[in-house]
Amino acid sequence: MATQLNPYISFSGEAKQAMEFYKEVLGGDLAVHTYGNFGSEAPPGYADKIMHSQLQTAGGFTLMGADNPPGTEHKPGNNFAVSLSGDDSNELRGYWDKLSAGGTVSVPLEKQMWGDVFGMCTDKFGITWMVNINEQG
Repeated sequence: MATQLNPYISFSGEAKQAMEFYKEVLGGDLAVHTYGNFGSEAPPGYADKIMHSQLQTAGGFTLMGADNPPGTEHKPGNNFAVSLSGDDSNELRGYWDKLSAGGTVSVPLEKQMWGDVFGMCTDKFGITWMVNINEQG
């Protein structure tokens, strides 16, 4: 899979409804995964919350979204990130190294419970980036 760059929107409990709405508007295939889908015990009240969703349209659009993780504040207007994802580990690690330099790492780039390597940082300009290296090949 080639590396993709797309928006990632955070919601305050309404990710499922919002992503279903975007599917109605844009068409395509919607994949939705709750915190409870990943086998480990979900945080209290989060079993049915969306941990990750992805809308892929026939026109080539990709939109991702999720409910805010426990303990994070929902800030409308600042509730998005830019996501880089794919399976080229060297390419994506290179992007991560450059984006996180001089910024703040909120989730270190490391293996996650869903099987991929993932990290999240805010660059030196205040933009949040998510990097996901697909290792489920």
